[in-house]
Amino acid sequence: MPNTIAPQQLARRIGLPDAPVLIDVRTAEDAAADPRLLPGSIRRDHRDVAAWAEAFRGQAVVTVCQQGLKLSEGAAAWLRHAGARAEVLEGGFAGWAAAGLPLVAADRIPPRDAEGRTLWVTRARPKVDRIACPWLIRRFLDPSAVFLFVAAAEVLAVAERFGATPFDVDGVFWSHRGETCTFDTMLAEFGLSTPALDRLAVIVRGADTARLELAPQCAGLLAASLGLSRQYRDDLAQLEAGMALYDAFHLWCRDATEETHNWPGPRAG
Repeated sequence: MPNTIAPQQLARRIGLPDAPVLIDVRTAEDAAADPRLLPGSIRRDHRDVAAWAEAFRGQAVVTVCQQGLKLSEGAAAWLRHAGARAEVLEGGFAGWAAAGLPLVAADRIPPRDAEGRTLWVTRARPKVDRIACPWLIRRFLDPSAVFLFVAAAEVLAVAERFGATPFDVDGVFWSHRGETCTFDTMLAEFGLSTPALDRLAVIVRGADTARLELAPQCAGLLAASLGLSRQYRDDLAQLEAGMALYDAFHLWCRDATEETHNWPGPRAG
């Protein structure tokens, strides 16, 4: 059907830098019955679509209702009227869940600010985990998430005064647990288990905890991460550069683990 996208097609686009905006327009009753969310999706009331559609002008959008019928069709039509490139998820939330595709535990997502963003705080001068976790959050939970990098001694105080969620420091919920790192914690708590993310988690864990033997790629990630930390003095600039690094590692984990490269190739004859 025109203006629709199949669950498996959408799953291939989630987590990419150019992923569409996912708008969950399920009724309050349906959302209460299963409060999980598609990765990176935002909730909007279909009854107010005429008021909020304009904000998505020029963007690629996928609407999600319970069955992929009237609510998502109507919202997508309004979005197209407002200038968005809107599609409907075939089968809706129910079809996505039935396909066994990832769903995020909504009760684990921190409260959002007045502009709808989650706010996080951690130690300045990031290396591995403090870049990997923001990448995960922006690609799979909240594309507009804000990250504050502050002096290590001030993380908890900044979290309290500014309403931010602290991560990757001692004594907080979002941190290392045993031999695993904060990236592992977020995957487990949010319910974001995919073959690619699970494979990436091993690489991040090895690079972040000095266990390079966990995977051959750990040493490469560590080297690239340390190089970026010396290339950039500004932590936010380093984060932006690191997003591309993790995009590449994620796609390798998803699509290219069996591919090799050798040059020069075999000579003819």
